[in-house]
Amino acid sequence: MDKRSVSIAILFLAAVLEAGGDALLRKALHTNAPWIRLTLFALGGTILFAYGYAVNAPAWDFGSLLGIYVVFFFVVAQAMSWLFFGQAPTLAIMIGGSLIAAGGCVMMVAA
Repeated sequence: MDKRSVSIAILFLAAVLEAGGDALLRKALHTNAPWIRLTLFALGGTILFAYGYAVNAPAWDFGSLLGIYVVFFFVVAQAMSWLFFGQAPTLAIMIGGSLIAAGGCVMMVAA
């Protein structure tokens, strides 16, 4: 695997961690059982820490890779929202998402 492929894989993992940590915190905020809430907050915080580590540990120019990361985050967050919270993307979200994806591709090719 070349360096670019590894970077893209790490960015995808980071998007999954960020969206997953956010989803756990969202679930915790809407849970009434104190121990479940506390557990979800702790797990979500741990996962968000792992996300922060994943994007900041490698020696890379994150700014030049930000476009593809935003695309990954958008797609993963929409998938999680649909699968875990039953919120299917609207037409406006799909149109906006296609613009995000197009912009990310432009940034990736230009970098």
